[in-house]
Amino acid sequence: MKILVIGAGVLGSLYAARLQNSGQDVTVLARGKRLTQLRENGIVLTNESGHEKSITPMRVIEAIDPEEFFDFALVLVRKNQMKEVLPLLRDNVGVQSFVFMSNNAVGPVEYIQTVGNERVLLGFPGAGGSRDENGEVTYSIVPGEIQSTTIGELNGQRTERVEQLSRLLNQAGFPTVISENMDAWLKTHVALVSPVANAIYLAAGDPYRLANTRDGLVLMVRAIREGLHVLDHLGVPITPKKYKLIRWVPEGILVPILQKGFATPQAELVLARHARSARDEMQQLGLEFQQLTLDAGVPTPNIDNLMLFATSTERVLPSGSQKLRYCYQDWVPVVMGVTLAGLLMGIIFRRKRK
Repeated sequence: MKILVIGAGVLGSLYAARLQNSGQDVTVLARGKRLTQLRENGIVLTNESGHEKSITPMRVIEAIDPEEFFDFALVLVRKNQMKEVLPLLRDNVGVQSFVFMSNNAVGPVEYIQTVGNERVLLGFPGAGGSRDENGEVTYSIVPGEIQSTTIGELNGQRTERVEQLSRLLNQAGFPTVISENMDAWLKTHVALVSPVANAIYLAAGDPYRLANTRDGLVLMVRAIREGLHVLDHLGVPITPKKYKLIRWVPEGILVPILQKGFATPQAELVLARHARSARDEMQQLGLEFQQLTLDAGVPTPNIDNLMLFATSTERVLPSGSQKLRYCYQDWVPVVMGVTLAGLLMGIIFRRKRK
């Protein structure tokens, strides 16, 4: 398959190299210093443990020939860079399908207007990492049970092309799932990732400090719950459904779990490094989601509070802060569920004895 990768950052480099090494014919669009690095050195990848390093020579271009044929073009750029990239795609009649793999809270209208409804696929990568000054990429592929690479048609159908793309990505080592509602998936993702990034900012960009700052995690959980409430009001299904659990797991259980999760090297590599380098993207996503809150007419004080940390590098929460009390009302569903389960089990055992 002929594949064009638009964007040569961490994710573009990772997906391009792995697809090329799995047997596909890959071309990367790059510019400036990154173009020179790739032409001279290829794509240099090191996995998160540092034990596996690869160098992949790659065909690199700085402009797309509008007539050149590609089966797929993977667009792997930040959301705030999309307006600059979209005009470059408008006249590329040789590309059969564009796969837009970026954060997006406002929907695919711009993509459709640029390349046409029939050529748009939506997606999101299941990986993260960082790139040093020499262009070497350190990466981590997120386990599939946490977040697979996710792709889908606009109408949610399992077409031949989306299944073909899924096979290509799986063969390249990316656990991949096909979503029936990719727009809802992306909106749900922003409802999560925006508070997470803003919570990292309130901890001065340090996930270990955030793990030690209970108030930051409490604010983050409450902001995520507000975001899911907004999506409910707009009729957007929470996708995938597992994220509905965030609304029901009590803060007193969820926050200690998050403390352990943020105090890990993977949180630094996959979450914090991207948040620190992409503050402009996170600001835009926050504004996009705030527009959704206005459309829903839902008050979101915790989302608004966290947004203040995204817009100022000087505003941080004191390390170790734990002045906020847990909300004990969220224990009510748990207690009721346990009580009902106990009553049900009691009824079942009584019937068996009879």
